[in-house]
Amino acid sequence: MSQPSSTSPSSGFTYVKIGCHLVCLPGIRRYVIVPLLINIILLGSAFYWLFTKLNEWIPQLMSYVPHWLAWLNVVLWPLAVVSIVLVFGYFFSTIANWIAAPFFGLLAEQLEQRLTGHVLNDTSWWSLLSDLPRIMKREWLKLRYYLPRAIGLLLIHFIPGVGQLLAPLLWFIFGAWMMAIQYCDYPFDNHKVSFAAMRRKLAEDRKLHLEFGGLISVLTMIPIINLVIMPIAVCGATAIWVDRYRRSLLK
Repeated sequence: MSQPSSTSPSSGFTYVKIGCHLVCLPGIRRYVIVPLLINIILLGSAFYWLFTKLNEWIPQLMSYVPHWLAWLNVVLWPLAVVSIVLVFGYFFSTIANWIAAPFFGLLAEQLEQRLTGHVLNDTSWWSLLSDLPRIMKREWLKLRYYLPRAIGLLLIHFIPGVGQLLAPLLWFIFGAWMMAIQYCDYPFDNHKVSFAAMRRKLAEDRKLHLEFGGLISVLTMIPIINLVIMPIAVCGATAIWVDRYRRSLLK
């Protein structure tokens, strides 16, 4: 089991704050520009469209609530909104991550080099292009892990009454775990740590990673902030890798 440094933060929330500072470091900012533009264009447009559709979708979702539970509408309505925004946010974040994955990998490499002082083998743009097939395969592994679990959670929504109460909570927990996997995977993948091995390592300190992923999930739902959160998440996840896993996994 990886042993974190004695000075490592014990909270995943702290790593999000660290990511905010790291993303602004001189020499790191230029690796943020391209993924930031991708995120602003794609996620900004997607959330604008979502908020124009909520008034249509929420009544449809609420139609599955039995009449005898109508008194719960005051609770179920906001939960339905949260569920849709969580699903929508993760779906379009995944698309943005597919497009920006090579740039996020490069950002994680450059930041790790800055934090450790160790020059990595090859961090050129040509190396990025040559690694593209492997990077895309890794994104597919994440999607393959996500889809069957997401479909199961979607089906829970259609259980009258119980589903509308339970599904938002389960979506949030699962979304937090997937956010941790999504962003922590970049530094792990840069060192060719397998996807299965990476998941096992994260599960050894599930609380920290659920905190990290949970805060990223919440920030992804907030307009304006959700446009800049992805590079911050990559930087925070790279700090987690350096503090807690790099020493033991690269022996």
